[in-house]
Amino acid sequence: MNILSPENCDIEILDNGRTINDFIDNKIQELGSKPFYVANLDDMVKKHLRWLTALPRVKPFYALKCNSSPAVLRTMIALGTGFDCASKGEIQLALSLGVAPDKIIYAHTTKARSHIKYARTHGVNMMTFDSEDELVKISFCHPTARLVLRIAVDDTCSVIRLSSKFGARLGTVDKLLGRARELDLDVIGVSFHVGSGCTESSAFKQAIADARHVFDIALGFQMTLLDIGGGFPGRNDFKVTFEEVSEVINGALDEYFPSDSEVEIIAEPGRYYVESSFTLAANVIAKRVILDDTEHSEIVENSRDRTMMYYLNDGLYGFIFQCLCSMQAVKSSEQKYQSIIWGPTCDSTDKLSDDYWLPELHVGDWLLIDNSGAYTVSLCTEYCGFERTRIYPVVTRNTLSSELLCVTLAWHLGRRVAFPLKHLGPSGIHHLVNCYVWTLTPATVWPFPEAPWPQQNTLPSELLCVGFAVWLFPMSTSSHEGIYYLAKYYPGTFPM
Repeated sequence: MNILSPENCDIEILDNGRTINDFIDNKIQELGSKPFYVANLDDMVKKHLRWLTALPRVKPFYALKCNSSPAVLRTMIALGTGFDCASKGEIQLALSLGVAPDKIIYAHTTKARSHIKYARTHGVNMMTFDSEDELVKISFCHPTARLVLRIAVDDTCSVIRLSSKFGARLGTVDKLLGRARELDLDVIGVSFHVGSGCTESSAFKQAIADARHVFDIALGFQMTLLDIGGGFPGRNDFKVTFEEVSEVINGALDEYFPSDSEVEIIAEPGRYYVESSFTLAANVIAKRVILDDTEHSEIVENSRDRTMMYYLNDGLYGFIFQCLCSMQAVKSSEQKYQSIIWGPTCDSTDKLSDDYWLPELHVGDWLLIDNSGAYTVSLCTEYCGFERTRIYPVVTRNTLSSELLCVTLAWHLGRRVAFPLKHLGPSGIHHLVNCYVWTLTPATVWPFPEAPWPQQNTLPSELLCVGFAVWLFPMSTSSHEGIYYLAKYYPGTFPM
């Protein structure tokens, strides 16, 4: 799939008061009965600003495996995150979009030799390990790699536990570090993952304490990196809130890795960014009513005790795999019935729910399924010949033209949208020039004749690498660190 093609990069701009619900209603009318996905990029931007506010010391490396749709990746690039890649294919994808090799962590502890060699060839040096065999393999394939030791931590309170498969036990760490010394490999830090969908924020504190222990015994290595992994909640109705988790993490970092320790802190959020950003619109293609043979049919027809079976045109083999979602009918009555929801395939395990209460639906009705952006698009198949559901990314004009995001988002998202860039908001760009320090020259082509040229003598600064440079100057002169810097130190200027 060519993610740079216009077909895969179309992004709908919501303006003139149009909402996502308006967009969904229009798509239902336009597409007939085809299922479709709406990706709310505004939600992702707000999640990022929320992250920078709650976890100012932790730089996110987005877990590409969670959702690799083109609009998602372009948004994350525009926001300046790093990327957690798990394979050669994911590294290729990130590099093809212009991600710098030093903004990628190859976060898989069991790598194929050919994948390690590919990473070395393309300058991806940071990667994880958790066994002696992996160290030997890396010593042959990428001896100059910057290695991160992944440790197993308590993940008993997570929806999906990972430590049974990945991570070195603390009792084996000293031996692994000794083997790394023998092989003359460079171990730079520690990583862990408390599990996907962690329900106890205290798990992070214990894991960070365990990582501190590894730092303390890693004699002979210059340990400069702590990777606290993923497990962050991606929806507001989860058992613990993101702010609760962040408070625990910040406290643990202050205790075990204070800011003067010169240890860089990163994380690998995936679900956090995309789970609530996606909504699936699925159509009811078939229906059955389960009747109790002991009752008269004319009574059952009006009974709340009857069970409804609905068959949707998307299911476990499409986007809903691993989706902890909530459903709502587009058109509904007040009375609800116990409902069994099936996907469209011939597999009897293609069941979304067997105990969901919904108003009575009819063939042709629509269900909207929220919180379905995590581990859905990346896991879907075309089993039984059912096509993959199309994604329609949307973003509001307010986000595109907001003061500090207008240029970076415009460049990465707007360059594939069929309207002139100047429509993204000259006032926003003019604000950037007037309020911050820029390096501009008289030779720069000012794109807005209706707005006055900024009369300001400027000097180079760290703020130059925000998207103004990306847009007006060659890509080689810019960096995406600027947007991260501004959001971190000037969060009040971002619209929430």
